[in-house]
Amino acid sequence: MISVRTVEVSPASDVQLHTVPDAARILSLSRSVLYEEMKQGRLRWVKRGRSRLIPATAIAEYVALLEAETEAAPAC
Repeated sequence: MISVRTVEVSPASDVQLHTVPDAARILSLSRSVLYEEMKQGRLRWVKRGRSRLIPATAIAEYVALLEAETEAAPAC
């Protein structure tokens, strides 16, 4: 069975929407990797005008997805 944990992402503020560079910094990923994950539908995003914004909840869900994939992967 796979269990999913809740992850708090906004360390010092109540920011609900993050820009791509901010989300990349939070997740320690490059901007191009982040855009690829968004394109594949693994990371939710919203559009406001011409900007793509990533909800804080989507970042937490993405981290939980990565954890679940790691737990489900066969041990080396």
